[in-house]
Amino acid sequence: MRLLSNRLIVLGVLVAASVSAPAARAEQSPFVGSWNLTGTGDDSALVYWLEITDSGGTLTGRFLDRVGSPFDLLVVKVEGGELIFQRGRQGNPFGPEYRGRLEGGRMVGHHTLSTGGRRGAPAVDRVVNWVGTKRPEFPASDANAPQKYGTPVVLFDGTTMEAFAVQHPERPRFWGVIDGLLANVPPANNLVSKQKFFDFKIEMEYRLATGSNSGLYLRGRYELQLLDDVGEPVSVLGHAAIYGRIAPSVNASRRAGQWQELSAVVVGDRVTVMLNGQKVQDNSPLGGITGGALDNAELTPGPIMIQGDHSQVAVRKVVVTPIVR
Repeated sequence: MRLLSNRLIVLGVLVAASVSAPAARAEQSPFVGSWNLTGTGDDSALVYWLEITDSGGTLTGRFLDRVGSPFDLLVVKVEGGELIFQRGRQGNPFGPEYRGRLEGGRMVGHHTLSTGGRRGAPAVDRVVNWVGTKRPEFPASDANAPQKYGTPVVLFDGTTMEAFAVQHPERPRFWGVIDGLLANVPPANNLVSKQKFFDFKIEMEYRLATGSNSGLYLRGRYELQLLDDVGEPVSVLGHAAIYGRIAPSVNASRRAGQWQELSAVVVGDRVTVMLNGQKVQDNSPLGGITGGALDNAELTPGPIMIQGDHSQVAVRKVVVTPIVR
């Protein structure tokens, strides 16, 4: 009887545990994760970034709509197997409603852009189709680790712009070499290096006018902000920020009209940045493309891009030294 009693006690404990244990959590939505979205057809130059998160069973998200910074989404939901997301403010959605379905591991979707409608012009709706893939996983990287460097590539030597093309060939360049400096007249085209790089060190010396705003794009995808912001608090939009993503650790800006010295070591999805002798990004994760990226093919080499369409900037040195394996 004692043996039977003990067995009954053990059985009772197991049953009680199974009743009191929380129910198994529902399987995570396949939409959760970071996505790179690319327009199709005539819209193939349009690239977006999307991040979907499961917060206690509720989907939330952030979105980069080609330019600017990532922003929080107001609407994130799944209906009939379709992901629907939209921005908004104070509980009110606005702007395009994005819709995507999973097909063979990709997200295939669309949204509608409205143009015109001002000064008597009729509004025109245009459907943008896009395809999304999960953001790739980079090998473990450390931008602070000792590196083996190859032969430096001088992109600007004070005499010629031959190392650069422009982002928009159909538009005027509005850049020139004046007294040994590479200088622009806004709104100038963005300069894009003809040579592409993956892991490298870049050294750049430049001068900003009062209030100037420019950018240095690593692989054409990740912008380091160049900004006249002496004395301002550090910000994700500040000088040497990974634009819209990671603020510099300290404001190391010099005053407008003085020469700024920036160097960055890029390894995989990590970057360490020195600005005017101070470390301002310490093996920071790149996290995803930033506004104005040329593409989102993140595991491939990309060019160096210097922003010229915003404000006046003068450059006297750009040298890229590839890291060799």
